[in-house]
Amino acid sequence: MSNTQTPETQVIAQFTRHFSAEPKHTFKAPGRVNLIGEHTDYNDGFVLPAAINFGTYIAINKRSDRIIRVLALDIDAESDSFSLDNIEFNDKQMWSNYVRGSAKELLSHYPALMGADIVISGDIPQGTGLSSSASLENVIIKGLSAVNDIELDGVSAALMSQKAENDFLGCQCGIMDQLASARGKKGTAMLLDCRSLAIKNADIPSNMRLVIVNSNVKRTLVGSEYNTRRQQCEAAAKHFNKPALRDVSISELESERDNLPDVIYRRARHIVTENDRTLRAFDALNSNDMATMSTLMTESHLSMKDDFEITTPELDALAEIISSVLGNKGGARMTGGGFGGCAIALCPEDLVEDVKAIINSEYPVRTGLQADIYVCQASDGAFSS
Repeated sequence: MSNTQTPETQVIAQFTRHFSAEPKHTFKAPGRVNLIGEHTDYNDGFVLPAAINFGTYIAINKRSDRIIRVLALDIDAESDSFSLDNIEFNDKQMWSNYVRGSAKELLSHYPALMGADIVISGDIPQGTGLSSSASLENVIIKGLSAVNDIELDGVSAALMSQKAENDFLGCQCGIMDQLASARGKKGTAMLLDCRSLAIKNADIPSNMRLVIVNSNVKRTLVGSEYNTRRQQCEAAAKHFNKPALRDVSISELESERDNLPDVIYRRARHIVTENDRTLRAFDALNSNDMATMSTLMTESHLSMKDDFEITTPELDALAEIISSVLGNKGGARMTGGGFGGCAIALCPEDLVEDVKAIINSEYPVRTGLQADIYVCQASDGAFSS
């Protein structure tokens, strides 16, 4: 395949070659990046993600039987085939379980679902925490529902994608990734209430870019530490006899500081203050107040570093390096689950090259690693139209 081809043109060309027929449909679901609101989702709190212009693409034709045939171009052009009447976990091809799980979840709502031929490709950088899995789940549900003439709204599709990942894949993710990928809106960030699933959109100023920087620190301890953080947050909420930390105010938390173990107090302080920062960030974005946004993103990173303890020295270095260029014209912080992965910068377009240059010169000196840099814009979700 030519390097000049886009994922969309690749899936069309390879579909025709592999299935000896031209595809009647193509669909895309984007990845996402979270601007602020980390680990607040499973505490019934607030997050502020944006869908990005990197995503997963499929070409798809409906079949007249109940067979799904699928080709994954990015996994060494591996193929898989299964019947909708017998969907089982595939131990040998892990990627196919995202397809199988998504199909199974859609099938549970629409038992008359018919099969399809599908080719998949994408341009979301792998292992960066930019939600390639949610993107794949959403695009499969989008494609299968569309060719079966099923009308789905973005929230329903996102809930199906999340359930597929929770139940079939065994990953207990929150709803943010799937909903941002499904319902993102071009040029905006999405304020998502993870309890009610209410969505508000904040305009990202047209001169701002989303600069995603992969630290290239392999994410380790994410599973075990993630579960530990959840348990600590649940313990804090239980202390206050509240359903979740979303229901605890800063003043309530401070009044009980001496009655909480220090580590539980600090974990709770991150969540309670992060929810507040996320709501304030929504207002700051809407009013193009980059100075406030800068402060909030810096405070968020420091809270993740000191209270939630999920950053790494490399992510701390990236946040510092980027902030030295942006000043109060933009913001930078770690994004994602932590213990490696990416930093996100909200960066004026005229400073993008300066940010890239300083990362390329200073980050290797401070860490011995090279960073990968992706300049993104907020895009539409798979179900946004």
